[in-house]
Amino acid sequence: MSEALRILIVDDEELARLRLRTLVGDCAEPPAQVVGEAANAVQAADFLAAHPVDLVLLDVHMPGLDGMQFAARLREQAGTQGSAPAIVFVTAHAEHALQAFELEAVDYLTKPVKRERLQAALQRVAQRLQRNGERAEGAAGGEVLVVSDRGRVMRVPVAEVLYLKAELKYVTLRTANHSYVLDDSLAELESRLGERFLRVHRNALVARAAVRALERRTLEGVGDDEGGEGWAVRVAPVDEWLAVSRRQLAAVREALVAAGR
Repeated sequence: MSEALRILIVDDEELARLRLRTLVGDCAEPPAQVVGEAANAVQAADFLAAHPVDLVLLDVHMPGLDGMQFAARLREQAGTQGSAPAIVFVTAHAEHALQAFELEAVDYLTKPVKRERLQAALQRVAQRLQRNGERAEGAAGGEVLVVSDRGRVMRVPVAEVLYLKAELKYVTLRTANHSYVLDDSLAELESRLGERFLRVHRNALVARAAVRALERRTLEGVGDDEGGEGWAVRVAPVDEWLAVSRRQLAAVREALVAAGR
């Protein structure tokens, strides 16, 4: 990414905003520029309505709409308008990390923020923007997903993807011959890939062409507990089984019937 990341800092404490601005200036790579500051969600929304921004460095506890609520609103707007800035939470409260990643935050930094941690977060944002750009450029020649493999960046054709499974903060991409790791959220991937992939569980998408069978099995992650008996789908040609939630069971059955399996 050659252009500088455009950053909006949102924090109700002026000294905290000043420290973040200074830290951003100290980060050598990727190039980044603070283009605006806001003390609350209302100011932030007004700024975003008038200025393009790549990343919001967002506090959690603020007067009025808090950071989590504001991030949720931005996510909703992304669903209707197709784009939203990346979010990195910067807060003194560590207990909101799980909720932050459910809101598809790129990172969650606790105060006092170290320059190395901020720089790592900025690099993740820059890499995500670069991958999105590469996907758009490569669409005419066959859609691809950009993945990391032992430090290398590789392009995997979507046609080769069997399933995508969310695990902790990452998504595992499985092909017939290999597994890769993506930084994207499963929700982003589902929106991008569309009807070619079927959600079988809150943590998994399966290529419709790879769905082969639906059975009750004893399998870790199947059933209401962490393990136990429940519905699972077989993914070909790797012959692996993935848990199917009760909510998605009817959709999986319909997919199998439509494919004549």
